[in-house]
Amino acid sequence: MINFNYETEFEISDEEAYVDWLSNVIVSEKKSQGDINYIFCDDGYLLEINQQYLDHDTLTDIISFDYSVGNELHGDIFISIERVAENAADFGVSFDEELKRVLVHGVLHYCGYKDKSEADERLMRQKEEEKMLLFHVEQ
Repeated sequence: MINFNYETEFEISDEEAYVDWLSNVIVSEKKSQGDINYIFCDDGYLLEINQQYLDHDTLTDIISFDYSVGNELHGDIFISIERVAENAADFGVSFDEELKRVLVHGVLHYCGYKDKSEADERLMRQKEEEKMLLFHVEQ
């Protein structure tokens, strides 16, 4: 089950569409969905997690804790809405597009994709783009 939790004023407007999309991404990677919790927060909240659990003293847009067992994906994904908004402006994309990129980024980590080396980062970006195309909202 995919759950959205809010530690900030932000809320996703059509949670069901996002859950359906993320579920389809998981299936497209031949994985099964366990419990995945998204926690939307601000920079301060995520910085505290970064310092406490990862010993990093930097702002970031996403931190994911992977509790997957085999091909069944489980985890907690923390997302700073402030970072998403700033990154969207920096990259010249809409907030919604950048939010989708970060949402799928966490799931792709659980699927085994990394982003530490240049080659890994290129593959991660390619997968993000590919999976973002799977998002559909009924108009």
